[in-house]
Amino acid sequence: MKFFRFSGLLAGLLISWPVMSSDAFETAVLSLNTRSFADKTVAANQLAAMEHPRVDLVLDALLEGELYSRRRSDVVVFATSLEAGGYHLVDAVTGEDLGDVGRRDVRKISVNNKLRRQLKGLIASRQLNAPEPDARIAAVEAISNTGDINLRDVIVRQKTVESNTSVLAALDLALVVFDLDSDDAAVRLAAVQASADNLHANVRVKLTNIAGDASLDEELRSAATNSLLAIEKKVSRYQMIETLFFGLSLGSVLVLAAIGLSITFGVMGVINMAHGELIMLGAYTTYVVQLLFPDAIAWSLFIAIPAAFVVSGTAGIIIERGVIRYLYGRPLETLLATFGVSLILQQLVRTVFSPLNRSVITPEWMSGSLEIVGGLSITWNRLYIFFFALMVFAALLLILQKTRLGLEVRAVTQNRAMAQAMGIRNTRVDILTFGLGAGIAGVAGVALSQLTNVGPNLGQSYIVDSFMVVVFGGVGNLWGTLVAGLSLGVVNKFLEPYAGAVVAKILVLIFIILFIQRRPRGLFPQKGRAVEN
Repeated sequence: MKFFRFSGLLAGLLISWPVMSSDAFETAVLSLNTRSFADKTVAANQLAAMEHPRVDLVLDALLEGELYSRRRSDVVVFATSLEAGGYHLVDAVTGEDLGDVGRRDVRKISVNNKLRRQLKGLIASRQLNAPEPDARIAAVEAISNTGDINLRDVIVRQKTVESNTSVLAALDLALVVFDLDSDDAAVRLAAVQASADNLHANVRVKLTNIAGDASLDEELRSAATNSLLAIEKKVSRYQMIETLFFGLSLGSVLVLAAIGLSITFGVMGVINMAHGELIMLGAYTTYVVQLLFPDAIAWSLFIAIPAAFVVSGTAGIIIERGVIRYLYGRPLETLLATFGVSLILQQLVRTVFSPLNRSVITPEWMSGSLEIVGGLSITWNRLYIFFFALMVFAALLLILQKTRLGLEVRAVTQNRAMAQAMGIRNTRVDILTFGLGAGIAGVAGVALSQLTNVGPNLGQSYIVDSFMVVVFGGVGNLWGTLVAGLSLGVVNKFLEPYAGAVVAKILVLIFIILFIQRRPRGLFPQKGRAVEN
């Protein structure tokens, strides 16, 4: 029963309302049993001013449509539907269990939209003394949304006892919303002028109505127009910041998807069309981890990251040993062979997991959004993925710059024949490099599982973009991959509002084609004699 959710909160919330007798409470409850919505409003206001422990139960039940009256005695009751038909009744005044009755034995106490808004405000006003600031802010916003000018005094009274700055800001906003409808011209004008940097939806609606009302004073309408212009400028700035963030977020995904490909393509000259399926394997690994550890969703990603690296890395080594090692020096044949491998991996996943998309649960710590200022917020999952991409990039950079494997990879990249002549085992480097690139693709799949559904075709959505990033940034250059991925993500997001998602991608592709005509080896080309040749 929904109306029981306030039963444990009342003792600490109702200190500021005057004490009323049980008889007055009973009278007010019985007064709700009327056809007149005006009389119901009066009775609801009387109840909201009482300190009786059952007030919130009655108001909430009325709001939720669970308050009824018995046809013969007109007793007001809480009624819950029974599976077998009929209702189970509880006396709204005393809480006495009245047993089960048929559907024709009770009559619902109806509410209209106006009364429903007022009830929400009255219930919220009783939560203004809640111990949690977030609960008080939610109560203030609920009062503001009602538009009931009679609740303005409740906001004013609360300001005198409130100490939390965030709640005080919410109270000030609610007063502005109420004052925009004030009959006092000076108060209304001051509220309009104070709304110039207010992004609340109610404020913008009221300002729009004032600016378009020809019957109002010209000064008031002009002030409303100026406030709306100021708000639009602020909204435009925030939208630009949000677009930039979404572009960086998309770019970080592209970097994760392309960074492994950049290594294998740069070191081995292999056009790996199965790279997208290695990303897909990482995403499915995350799904399997959550199936195996359903009670550890909060930690599932920390388990999935190394697991996905191992799974995709192992798959990459198998592909390299089973197919690619026979095709070195023949890039077009590696393209065709790895395309066939990608189809095999897709069909394997369809056989094991079915062709349907799988949903991966987002941990609670990645859910929701971070509100920087009013009207500007960024989602936690994309923010975490952005920093995760930078961490993966930094870790890979350290491996290539500070380890023996990294030294050998750089040597093979610059001059494969000379590296072999110096005693570097190219076969070992190829295996480890391909496994490393494939493992990073699996890690990218873990990140992508938090942004989209996991399915057999997941990798196909990113393989072309990955090659675009690698070619644009410079084959085998990690810094080029980072700069290219982030810049292409930002450009794509800024183009989308004007050209649409599909046309934006086409424009980016055309730009890259023209750019490669001018700089065939990308933004940051590799150096070395073999590369020059």
